[in-house]
Amino acid sequence: MADVDQNTCPKCHKPLGEIETTKTGRKLRHCSGGSWNSETHKVDGCDYVLWMQMEPQALDEKCPKCGAPLVMAFTRFGKKMKKCSTNGWDKDAKKATGCDYVEWVNSTTVPLEEKCPECNEKLVLYTTANGKRMKKCSTSGWDPATKSPTGCTYVYWLKPGELETPTVG
Repeated sequence: MADVDQNTCPKCHKPLGEIETTKTGRKLRHCSGGSWNSETHKVDGCDYVLWMQMEPQALDEKCPKCGAPLVMAFTRFGKKMKKCSTNGWDKDAKKATGCDYVEWVNSTTVPLEEKCPECNEKLVLYTTANGKRMKKCSTSGWDPATKSPTGCTYVYWLKPGELETPTVG
């Protein structure tokens, strides 16, 4: 498989635009042959997007299997994982190389002293795997069998850098 030219659109062969960064930190380049139409909420012209590969970030942790340094890596869909720095992929043999240690980084929940404005139970600070943060009721949950929420549905999404919610009276 040939490498993708990082400067030319493979669909229409026009130049790609400048590198942009999404709210979640992923980098991309749009084709210059397309533009966003705010009335139709669609791209007019070429809709090609080149998602840039995020480089692994070194961590101050050692692999529990082999002792090599761990890195924070990202899938092409933006999911985070800690993996052994010796882990790799042999394109020719189509198989994994090095140590196979992987730890998926999921969301975190931290209890808060604040009360839910809807049901008066405690709130929790929930951070998604992509780093977005919200305050939500500690009684909220998800039923995978019915694919529906359970408990209180109060959610307050925090803006980047925001630590406090407005006082609810």
